[in-house]
Formats: sequence, C-alpha cells, structure tokens
Amino acid sequence: MDKKIMKLYDTGHVDQAIHLLIKEIDNNPKQIDNYLQLSTILIEQNSADQALELLKKAQQVVIQPEKLSYNIAICYYMLGDFEKSLEIMNKLPNDDETYYQKALIFMKLGQYQKALAFALTIKKMDARSLELIGDIWLSLGDLKNARAYFDKIPENKRSAKDNFLLGLTIFNQDKDQAQKFFEKAKKQDKNYVAHAEKQYAAIAKLIRGKDGRN
Repeated sequence: MDKKIMKLYDTGHVDQAIHLLIKEIDNNPKQIDNYLQLSTILIEQNSADQALELLKKAQQVVIQPEKLSYNIAICYYMLGDFEKSLEIMNKLPNDDETYYQKALIFMKLGQYQKALAFALTIKKMDARSLELIGDIWLSLGDLKNARAYFDKIPENKRSAKDNFLLGLTIFNQDKDQAQKFFEKAKKQDKNYVAHAEKQYAAIAKLIRGKDGRN
C-alpha cells in the first residue's frame, strides 16, 4: 500500500489519490497492491461496480490473481449479489475478516443463526464486530443480548447506529435513558436517525412479536 497516496485519500483528496493509483497501475500493470488499494477506495466511495470491473481486468494481468478474491467478494456483496459473494468467500482461508463478511452476508440473506455463528467466531472483537453481533441479536428479537454487545462498544467509538439501537433495546424498560441514546444518535447523524425512525414502528413490532412483550 502506498502510504503517500493513502494520506492523500485520508485527507479528502480522493480524486487525486485515484488518479495517482491509475498512473501507478499503468506504469506497473502486474503490481497487485495498486489494484487492491484502488479497488478499496472505489468500494468506500460506493463505486463497487467500477471496483469489480477493475479487479476482473487485474485478474488477467497479475501473477497471483487469487489475492484479489476478497475484494471481489466485497464488490459482489456491495452490489447485492450475496450468493456470489458467499461463493467466493467460502474458497478463502478462514480468518476474522472472512468470518465478519460471511456474517454480514448471512444477515442480509435473513439467516440470522448462521450469521451469529460466524460473528461469534471472530477472535479479535472491535467496535465493528460488536455492532454486527448486537445487530444480529436484535434481528433475532433478543434485546438482552443485543444490548450487552452494544454496551461493550466504548462510548467514544459508538456510531449513530450504535446509540440508536442501544436506545431501541432498552426502550420498553427505560424510556428516559433510551431517549438520551436517541439524542446522542441525532447529534452524530441526523439523516441516519431520520431514516431509522421511519422504520422504528416496524422494528418495534418485529421485536415485540419475537420476544412476546407488548
């Protein structure tokens, strides 16, 4: 990974970073790291279709095309082709990254027990992993376990989603505390909360139906 280019990207110079990586690829078409770095940037910029096109072309050029597989699987996931993404993931060595991605895929497919099994296999739990597990428990209607995992995320690392869902898990027990979490979420990302609130009634109904409470 080119640290100078990554620094440009991290400081908001996205177009410049992309331009330099394209230039590097033109100069060194067999260098796999440039394809991986550029595809990662494109994925993060919600251009998974462009990233996939790039990686497919790279497969015809680089010496070890199998090293592109993880990013290709991510592209298919981002494009909504979960079965294709899973097919590729199943051929990769099992590690925390593949466990995490498989959990995401099974969650999207509505297979929450499988998603949970893979998520709980992750050895090094970070905020991202804890959020995913909390999200899966919430989808299963288990508020207690969902809250436990959202609670494990350090306060300074909680996203708007984390705070909103944490509020959701305790809403029936402590509305005042839940409201505090909702307010924190609003300060972090009003757009997310506005979208989440529209879904709140449906989510609440789903949870009530699964755990038997009114």
